[in-house]
Amino acid sequence: LEITEYIFIHNTKNILNIFTEIKALGVKISLDDFGTGYSSLSYLKTFPIDILKIDKAFLDDFNSESGAIFIETIIKMAHTLMLDVVAEGVETPAQLDYIRELACDYYQGYLCSEPVNIQNFNALLTRQ
Repeated sequence: LEITEYIFIHNTKNILNIFTEIKALGVKISLDDFGTGYSSLSYLKTFPIDILKIDKAFLDDFNSESGAIFIETIIKMAHTLMLDVVAEGVETPAQLDYIRELACDYYQGYLCSEPVNIQNFNALLTRQ
């Protein structure tokens, strides 16, 4: 289940209860666009998050020193908290090489595939 940080603003106790029930069903919870909205590290402590998704905006800046430090920090923090990490918006081999060096767990973006409809997805899956 993919959520954004915005969901935490409203009725956090109720949200926590719902997420706890969802986790009990075996569903993993992914926090999308981490760092772009209402970020708080307390969300990572309080809520049963499994996956942290680094927003494309950060990956677009991987060539700068400050951008690279930020991405590295997010990945190290997530791994320390036993969370998987997905880098969003990977569009170039250089970006993929960079996140692989940092031991990022997964990636998504045009380098892997453009968005596809269900028929094309099934054909792509069959070829794989």
